[in-house]
Amino acid sequence: MTRTLKLMLCALVLCVTASAQSLNGAGATFPNPIYQKWFTQYSTAHHGVQINYQSLGSGAGIRQITAGTVDFGASDGPMTDEQLSQAPVKVLHIPTVLGAVVPAYNISSVKQELKFTPEVLAGIFLGKINNWNDPAIAQANPGVKFPNLSIVVVHRSDGSGTSYIFTDYLSKVSPQWNSTVGRGTSVKWPVGLGGKGNEGVAGQVRQMDGAIGYVELIYAMQNNISYGSVRNKSGNFVKASLESTTAAAAAAAANMPADYRVSITDPAGKNAYPIASFTWLLIPQQSKDANKGRVLHQFLEWMLKDGQSEVAALSYAPLPKEIVKKLQTTISTIR
Repeated sequence: MTRTLKLMLCALVLCVTASAQSLNGAGATFPNPIYQKWFTQYSTAHHGVQINYQSLGSGAGIRQITAGTVDFGASDGPMTDEQLSQAPVKVLHIPTVLGAVVPAYNISSVKQELKFTPEVLAGIFLGKINNWNDPAIAQANPGVKFPNLSIVVVHRSDGSGTSYIFTDYLSKVSPQWNSTVGRGTSVKWPVGLGGKGNEGVAGQVRQMDGAIGYVELIYAMQNNISYGSVRNKSGNFVKASLESTTAAAAAAAANMPADYRVSITDPAGKNAYPIASFTWLLIPQQSKDANKGRVLHQFLEWMLKDGQSEVAALSYAPLPKEIVKKLQTTISTIR
């Protein structure tokens, strides 16, 4: 083997080694189905790149990106100013998709699809409404025969962006909820049983007659759990769907803040589903490893260009075009 050939082989080995990258992320369970699909597709199409993601909850995602134990985090509730100040590097919020949180319930004797008013949802999770035959529930559901059955509330036990979305909504529609419980990835729940992750809440609701919980839409669909429509700000009962989630984001596209930390719960719009949200990847603007920063940059470009076409099949709504255009500029600063 000639010296020139040896040098060429060494250079090739070094090139392949440099291009091989394994990235680790953790956080929200809300977008886990689409993230697993994206990361698998991207790794398959880009030889040497492996993106691993642990669905642990938004609280864990925020803690780990702050501690620097992962290459990226994920959350359905934006980091607070205080949390951002504690991070060792500047963390960018990159919205990826929109999703809906639905009131999922299990009443074996009721086959009709239920309707929920904001007052009823707040009353149930405050523990003020504790039986399915309560007049407030019946009033919103004429013709439905409700059993004398105790309501079993199921909520998240872990730090959760899904909880943030749901409690953010309740804080907007219920003064009592706002003053006594408030919004957050973790709150002191007045009543109920805890389940870990969207998976855990969905599993408990499915197993217990009389149960109600809140889960991301895809988890209700995958587990064949009934979920109800919710009365929106315009007074219309709207069921979560791709179209109604997109309608909820319409106003946000025109008024998106520079850091993308925005709430779209309880929006205006007659067809808007009221418990919807963006979900975010938490990306270091400057990675400790330049190669990992490069891969994150390239993945996010792929996510905006190609990945958005995959989201509807999993009942997420794609990002509005105006936000995609703005994000392209933001992503260009990632190193």
